[in-house]
Formats: sequence, structure tokens, C-alpha cells
Amino acid sequence: MSELQLPLPAEALPAKVRRFGDPNAPTPAKTMAAKGLVPVRGADLVTLLTQLGADEEQTVAEAARSSLSEMPDDVLLPILEGGELHPAILHGLATTLYKNDEVLERIIEHPAVHSETVERIARHCSERVTEVIATNQIRLLEAPEIVESLYKNKHARMSTIDRLVELCARNDVRLEGIPSFDAHVKAIQGQLIPEPTDEPLPTDTFFQEALEEDDGEGAVDIDKVDGTEELREKSKPLSFRIKQMSLSEKIRMAVVGDAAARSILIRDPNRMVSHAAISSPSMSEPEAAAIAHSKEVSEDILRYIGNRKEWLRSYEVKRALVFNPKTPVGISMRFLGHLRNNDLKLLSKSRGVPNPLKTAARQRLEKKTRGRS
Repeated sequence: MSELQLPLPAEALPAKVRRFGDPNAPTPAKTMAAKGLVPVRGADLVTLLTQLGADEEQTVAEAARSSLSEMPDDVLLPILEGGELHPAILHGLATTLYKNDEVLERIIEHPAVHSETVERIARHCSERVTEVIATNQIRLLEAPEIVESLYKNKHARMSTIDRLVELCARNDVRLEGIPSFDAHVKAIQGQLIPEPTDEPLPTDTFFQEALEEDDGEGAVDIDKVDGTEELREKSKPLSFRIKQMSLSEKIRMAVVGDAAARSILIRDPNRMVSHAAISSPSMSEPEAAAIAHSKEVSEDILRYIGNRKEWLRSYEVKRALVFNPKTPVGISMRFLGHLRNNDLKLLSKSRGVPNPLKTAARQRLEKKTRGRS
């Protein structure tokens, strides 16, 4: 059992709340406690309500979470600043009150908080909270997963991310969850990294505006002849913004942006940028299929797609690669045996693909035909 898993066993609870917080306590007693109708106060009350918020009895859990949500900040915040709370309780509290920045800040700064809780908060919290998380460099270096979550959080300032990437690189800490981490490190080498500021820098605002421009443009129609170009037509304003970005901004945009941004960045002449786009954790199979159709991407991108096993479960991806004249012949040849007869016939007559591929397609089709006769 994880040390952050709720509900806690009765023996892990403070003595004053065991009667009501015990997972095996009678449901009526737990229901009363969940509604705040028992003589418990302070840190004990927060512990009890958070414990019951994870109860297997749904009515109990809902009542407890509602009581927590309705607890005034002027009551809750002093408890978080001085109360003794179990790490699992802090974790559960962060989950229930994830929209309350004041609460999240107190949880992050609590001496008992677990790094996994901070990492969870870092995934989706507001800009204000990301800035608080980013101040504890020792914790970030000990738990680089927190930096990875900040990197992927669209609310985190670009200048803060550059600073944290530089911090990790300087201390020989790699962000394994960010495939383009090494490229980002290289992009900021020799640059003056700005110090933390109370307000976002102009470059932070610019990057955030680009993300907002990109938001909601993620649909890719792989039934189009070229889904990537179709998406590009919808993304011209965003394209102008991306052209003005620095190298590190483009690399991060490839990770946190939506499909529209990736469809632009995938064609960037800088290999670090295009590779960051194709290797983005957000890159989907339909996107990969649309990109595999495109004649504007580099051979390296098509080779990368041709070596991603999870994408090659899609017939559309394999077909797109074979019919794309820019795909390296060695990659295309691997997928001939997967093509349907009508596609083999089309390929054997296609004017765009290399002659060795056309010949191989014709020979395979003839062999299949002889096999049926």
C-alpha cells in the first residue's frame, strides 16, 4: 500500500478521530463526521474529513469532500501552516481542493508534504502556484519529476522553465520524461537566464498568447489527402507567432502545444525543433498518420515514424509512409507486405515513388495473383 493512499488504517489516525475515521466504523457514525457533526477541531478535523473523503461509501465520501470545500480559508489555512498532518492527508487535501491556490501553496510549503504530492500539483496548477514550486531548488533536484510536470504545465512561465532546465543541466540531472530535454539544454547554452520576477516577462506573455492561439486546434482528419496541410490552413496566425519564437520556446511549444502547433513545428528547418515535435508525449497516432502523408517533412521525421512500433499498428500510418516519396526506401520496403492488393496496385503505377519500390510492389502483386490461380 502506498504511503499516500487513502483511507489510512485506523492505527495511523490521531487518537481523537479513530472512532469516526476508521474505515470499518459504522456508516451512520462516518456520515455524521463527514457532515462536521462531531466534536473535532483543527488539524484533527481536516484529517478526519480528508480521510472520509476517500471512504468506499460514496455518500460518506461526497459529504466529507463537500464539508472540506465549504471550510473557510481563515479556518483552514492556519491549520495547514501549523498543524501536524500525515503526508497522505496532505495529498488527499490537494486532490480535493485542487482549485484553491492558497491551500495548494500551504500544502507545498508544509514540512510533511511528499514530493509525489508536489509533482501532482505541478501538473495542472496555476501560474502563481508554479512559481511557488519553482523556488525550492533542492526539492526539484531531488525529485526531477516535479520539473517535468512544470515543463508540461501550460501555465508555467517560459522564463521559469528555461531557468529550471538550466538548473537541472548544471547539476547533471536529466529530465527523462521530456524527450527533447537535451535539445532544450543545448538551445539555452550561452544565454543569459533571467532571474525570477514578480510579474511575467514580455516573453512569458508572448509564449502564453501563442498557447492560447493554439488551444482547441487539435483535431486532425486523416481522411484528408494531407491532414497536416489542412490543419496548417487553420493555423496561420499561430504560424506567425511561432516564427518569432526563440529556439527553446519552439522546443517547449512542441511539448506543451496542441496538434496545430506541432503541425507547424514538425516542418521547422532546425532538426532539434522538428524532432521535439515528433517525439512530443502528446503526439498521437492520427497526427503521425497525417504527418506521414506530408511531403514537406524531412526524411528524419518519416524515419522516426517508421520506427515507432505503437504507431505502426495503424494501417493508415504504414500506407502513408509507403506512398510518401520522401520516405527512405528501406523503411517503405518493410511495409509492402502489409499493403492490401488495391494499394499495391496503386503503388505499382504511382509516379511519385522510387522505381525500386514500384517494381517490388508489382512483383508482390503478381506473386499474390499467381498464388490464387
